[in-house]
Amino acid sequence: MSIAYLNGVYTPLEEARISVLDRGFLFGDGVYEVIPVYGGKGFRQDRHLTRLSNSLAATRIENPHTRPQWEDLIDELIRRNGGGDQGIYLQVTRGSAPRLHAFPKEVSPTVLITSQPLALPADPIPAKAITRPDTRWGRCDIKSIALIANILLRQEATDMGCLETILVRDGKITEGAASNVFIAREGCVMTPPATPLLLHGITRDLVIEQCAAANLPMREADISEAALRSADEVWITGSLMGIASVVEIDGSPVGSGRPGPLWEKMYTLFRRNWRDTGQNDHL
Repeated sequence: MSIAYLNGVYTPLEEARISVLDRGFLFGDGVYEVIPVYGGKGFRQDRHLTRLSNSLAATRIENPHTRPQWEDLIDELIRRNGGGDQGIYLQVTRGSAPRLHAFPKEVSPTVLITSQPLALPADPIPAKAITRPDTRWGRCDIKSIALIANILLRQEATDMGCLETILVRDGKITEGAASNVFIAREGCVMTPPATPLLLHGITRDLVIEQCAAANLPMREADISEAALRSADEVWITGSLMGIASVVEIDGSPVGSGRPGPLWEKMYTLFRRNWRDTGQNDHL
């Protein structure tokens, strides 16, 4: 039985209770983070907490804790769940109040932190994807818990036996329903620029840094749908998935239809450095 943290109390997850008037339940009025933990240490935890602060500020939800307080809460939850490798889910809602759209007065945020086991894949399975129009709102850089559009888009992929839905807005790739997107063409790696139309992924940033460290040409630039379909390689990234190779899009092969050499190089760097990045935030 895993241990959760809820509003100042560590409790078995099955015993955690939140009010039916919580605005996260009623409106999806809240934000979240997912932090991978390797060897008992958060993977780029400081960057996740910075993004949490940014999401709270953008949604005008009071940040209930200082940075050291957040770190202490997370470290204690990791300890209570046995250390090792975990996935930490952290959610902050505006709090509980009668159901009105306007912000309630004198409300305290609801803070929930949970843990789940996390295992690195020994041999990642090549992924298939579909493409769909990006029907989400215009502030996808906010890590909001209001994810119904993402859920429906990801479910379309699941229904078709695929892992991810790659999203297209005005003819350009934004991201996946739950991932960032990279392509490789003629030895150059590209990813869409960090705008409000996509999440500024922590793993996305790491891939960009690792490309530089490996002397791989890398550009943040708009990617057309045509460029996606003609790419030599396509990758998707996320905090819990790491970096996955997409070998098929809408039923057509990407490049050779197998994970490409640049992905293999990048994944090798991930395997080599993954645990170290949890302990050395500069990587």
